[in-house]
Amino acid sequence: MTGAFFDLRIWQKAQKLAKEIYKITKLFSKDELFGLTNQLRRSAVSVAANIAESQGRYYYRDKIRVLYISRGEIYEIQSHLRITSSQNYLPNKKLENPFIA
Repeated sequence: MTGAFFDLRIWQKAQKLAKEIYKITKLFSKDELFGLTNQLRRSAVSVAANIAESQGRYYYRDKIRVLYISRGEIYEIQSHLRITSSQNYLPNKKLENPFIA
């Protein structure tokens, strides 16, 4: 039997990513609550959720497919962060942080 998903370093990093995204989006304009804020938070939570889901998959191909979805969410987050920066919700300096960009 494989270990628990919460013991995986990659899941732990995904949790830190989600925490950082929540912290950042609290600074956004309230007008963005149902826009970029929601999109960023959903994507960040999805990364960790998909990593956890992959641990529960029996077949290797299923595991890999779910992890590819998680990878796609990371790219989506990067895109959202660049848009937030262009709207001046996020300083460019924050984009230099390799943890979130």
